Formats: sequence, C-alpha cells, structure tokens
Amino acid sequence: MDLENIRKLSEADMTAVNQLIQQQVNSDVALINQLGFYIVNSGGKRLRPLLTVLAARALNIQSSEHYTLAAIIEFIHTATLLHDDVVDESMMRRGRETANAVFGNQASVLVGDFLYSRAFQMMVELKRMRVMEVLSDATNRIAQGEVMQLMNCNDPNTTEQSYLEVIYSKTARLFEAATQLAAVLTDQRSEVEIAMQSYGKHLGTAFQLIDDVLDYTASASEMGKEAGDDLAEGKPTLPLLHAMWNAKEQDAALIRSAIENADGMASFDKILQMMKDTGSLEYTKNLAVQEANKAKASLALLPESNYKLALIGLADLSVNRDS
Repeated sequence: MDLENIRKLSEADMTAVNQLIQQQVNSDVALINQLGFYIVNSGGKRLRPLLTVLAARALNIQSSEHYTLAAIIEFIHTATLLHDDVVDESMMRRGRETANAVFGNQASVLVGDFLYSRAFQMMVELKRMRVMEVLSDATNRIAQGEVMQLMNCNDPNTTEQSYLEVIYSKTARLFEAATQLAAVLTDQRSEVEIAMQSYGKHLGTAFQLIDDVLDYTASASEMGKEAGDDLAEGKPTLPLLHAMWNAKEQDAALIRSAIENADGMASFDKILQMMKDTGSLEYTKNLAVQEANKAKASLALLPESNYKLALIGLADLSVNRDS
C-alpha cells in the first residue's frame, strides 16, 4: 500500500489526533503557546502517531484511546527534537529554522519539558498502569540513547554494535512503544503484544538506518536540512564507520580525523565517494531492508485487513524514500 492510500485510510483518525494535539499544547503561558504551535505545526511526517493509530485499528480497537496514545507519542517525540536541536546546535529542521534558532535555547528546553510533562498527564488519563510502565521506560531509554550518542560523538572507535544500540535507544524504542501499546489498549494476548513490539523495534531501526544514509545522499530540499550534518558534528554513523573500516589506509585516516575533529565538511565529496567505493551506503541500506523485512514478518499473527496492509506498506516505505 502506497503512502497516499495509507493517508486516506487513516485520515479521520489523524484528524482527531491532530485536534487533540492542538488542544493539549494550549497553555496560559504565551511563550508555550507560541513555541508549541511553531514546533507542532512545523510540517513533520507525524509518522509515530500514524503508526499508533494504524496499529490500533489493525488490532480492532473499539475505543478512542488510541487518539490519546498517538498524541502522547508525538509529544514525547517533539520534546526530544526540541532538546536534540539545542544539544546539536541545529539551525534547520524540516526545511524551517529550528525552534531554538527562533526562540532561543532556554525556551526550547523548557517547552520540551512542558511537552514531556503534558505527555505524562495524558498517560494518567488513560488509567492503565501498563501504559505508564512502557512509556516511562521508553522515555528513560531515549534519554540514555541521547547520552550514549553524545559519548560516541568524535569517537572513531565506535563499534557497529554500539551504533545500533544508540539508534535503538534514541529512535526505535519509541516506535516500539507506539505499536506495543496499541496491543495493550486492545487487551491482546502476550504473543500479539510481543509481535507488535517487535514490529515497531525493527521498523524504527530501519527508519533510522535510512535516515543516516540520507544525511549523505539527500538534498537539503528533500531532507529539510543540510546534507552532511552528521559529518559536520563528527557523528560516527554506520555509513561513515563502514567506509573507514573498509577504505585504504590513507582514506581511513581522513575519515578518522573527520570524526575526531568534526572537520569533515571540507572533504565531504571525497568522503562520499569513499562511501560509494567501499559499498558503505549499500551496506547500510541492506541492513535497513533486513530490519524492514523482520518488521513485516512480525505481523503474521495479525488478522488480514487494510490496516495490516498499511503497516506492511510503512515498512516498505521506510526503506524506499528520499526524505
């Protein structure tokens, strides 16, 4: 199923989710309203709440609790973006200035905190301890992942295992929670909950792997940010690490220096060519395809429906995209 049909299938649900997001971001504090409106309406894919409602519908949810869950997931994600952009000193996201570029670092961090706490207020409304358990663990793991990424930054000795642990923690863990909790809200047996958890984990991993490829190959207009941002920050993502591991000694030394000193943009074209020559981009893409296939295989327990087809379609789209 293509993205247009997935959007049509979920249109009514996503309209309800977006309305709830707008309601919940409201505050008596003017700056929260301004910055919250700016970031919530910044043109993001809304992939995580979309995933939440599709998973819930695939499991035949009979309530509107999935709207609340989808909004919670989006608030947690948005809060992490606000904090990430401050840490990374990012100026562009989704083709617009970042909130910290417009409103300043202090406001971005504090409004990120507001969105986190709003998410937990909404969790309480669901009156399900299992939801609280999964999401409190997920937010803690995301924070750990961000710290791990900070520790790995400028470290050319980062291993593939360490890299994968970071992207599981900072990206895939929230995907995993979104789909697992759809099973919780519909009171599924444990086998189905585990299957949905697995789907989200592998989908999120595939998504981040492709993001790390696109950081080197997509145009600024496609990605909404400048190509090579990871290289400029000295982030040892898999395409860069694989090229270093497989390049000639002199070329490997250049990549090592680029990671250690965050000065690789001057050699961007040369490093990109090394990635192509060593098959590093293809290696990362292939790993993403393997993860997407694992995600699709996890759906075997679900009954056949258009929503299941949409989840399968999202797995395919996660690895066949240019932004």
